[in-house]
Amino acid sequence: MFKDRALADKARQLEADHTPYALATVVRCKPPTSAQPGYKALVTASGDIHGWIGGGCVQPAVIKTAKQALRDGQPQLIRVSPVEDEHPDDDVAGFKSACYSGGSLDIFIEPMLSRPALLLFGSSEVAKSLATLAHFAGFAVTVASPAAEEASFPWADQIIAGFDTDDARCSGAPLVVVATQGKGDQAALQAALGVETYYRAFIASKRKADKLKQLLKDKGHDPQAVDAIIAPAGLAIGATSPEEIAVSVLAGLVAARHAELAAPAEPLSPDGNATSADATTAPRPQRPTAPRPNPTESGCCGSKAAT
Repeated sequence: MFKDRALADKARQLEADHTPYALATVVRCKPPTSAQPGYKALVTASGDIHGWIGGGCVQPAVIKTAKQALRDGQPQLIRVSPVEDEHPDDDVAGFKSACYSGGSLDIFIEPMLSRPALLLFGSSEVAKSLATLAHFAGFAVTVASPAAEEASFPWADQIIAGFDTDDARCSGAPLVVVATQGKGDQAALQAALGVETYYRAFIASKRKADKLKQLLKDKGHDPQAVDAIIAPAGLAIGATSPEEIAVSVLAGLVAARHAELAAPAEPLSPDGNATSADATTAPRPQRPTAPRPNPTESGCCGSKAAT
């Protein structure tokens, strides 16, 4: 993909640091232009450009479009030209430049987003299945459990021996799922409440979850944050086996992830509030919610198999 070794090294560095960037590639030019088809640049959310896709007449349009692509996850084809296009293509966004050269460039801008992170508490059979399924669904999976072993989680990106996740390597705020299923439920839920996230779910029946939520409130945890824990986790598909329950929970994760991309907002801090500095002065926008399970004792994680 990269002929420029320095640019390839920069891309690897950004990916290793879990830094999203947009890849801008010149796909067509009308001379005279300083950039040629195949020239590439990496653009970060802060507007830094690494590589070459043209000078000052082109870069503002590329930076603006790259930032938008990183926000909505959608690629974009743009045309930068000193004259208005009388017959613009439907799939090309036009930008007028003040360049005196008279040339134009078509540039394809593709967001290169970090994999969404899943922080999974527990080493139950459901946790093992969910870790594998989530990996193949594109999540970077971190498993935290005193009993977690590499042999049981071959597709996990990181395994933490315990519920202390201070050393977790996550790209942004992870989605959190507690899948302890009777082995350290309360300790894992307390740890989950200490993670900055926009999604917390607990694999358990509603009856069990309600009892544990009340215990957490009695211990002084913020009631709003506790009540926001989704339980039973997953979508109501009538799942009973660990593998089926893992499928239903993964479906809930995917739905929550897409809802977050559609309406980005500040992640929740451990107290359940938005984390931005101005969150106390402005109401937090209401994001669309992912489909929720039917809170009964039967079906998806409300079945006896999930208690």
